[in-house]
Amino acid sequence: MSGPSWPRAVFERIHADSADPWGVGNRPYERDKYRRTLALLAGLRFHHALELGCSIGVMTACLARQCDHLLAVDVAEAALAQARHRCAGLEGVTFYRGQLPDDFPDLPAASCDLIIISELLYFLSRADIARLATHCLRVRQPRAPIVLVNWTGPTDTPCNGNEAARHFIATCLAAGLHVTHAQHHAHYRLDMLGHVTKAANQ
Repeated sequence: MSGPSWPRAVFERIHADSADPWGVGNRPYERDKYRRTLALLAGLRFHHALELGCSIGVMTACLARQCDHLLAVDVAEAALAQARHRCAGLEGVTFYRGQLPDDFPDLPAASCDLIIISELLYFLSRADIARLATHCLRVRQPRAPIVLVNWTGPTDTPCNGNEAARHFIATCLAAGLHVTHAQHHAHYRLDMLGHVTKAANQ
């Protein structure tokens, strides 16, 4: 059974105790995850991308090279302070602090041509996952990919990674999207949602 979403205070406390509590800057797991995520997007250019759960900005700095504008969101101000420092000097990168899904950024409908949600969903309740998916669908451009990255190992979070991904994907499937990429690795899963073109079906 899904528990309640973790509140902001938990993440602020975690980041107060450690500058990089999940080792996103140096663990081989993280490097492999970033490499495979970026490989999905290789050769593509995005005008306005949205990254939900940016943490200390490691992925943000990599992703910014492919984006004219990138809005990176996290709940913890301590994490965002590091992300801002890491991405200082990168054009088009802005940050926003908010507890998702309630504090979803106030973006125009159909304004984002890429949405990435990495290591965030399983901190949310099932109801909040569905609400977050609904927000993403509203700001997503018709052909924009939504990329999900979820840890699938043991966790004490409201959902495990597989459950969280399934709940988010279910909301997207009901809205007419399709899973265009699904890959399970040793400790995480990587999913991409979008619309299948006619050429892809031939």
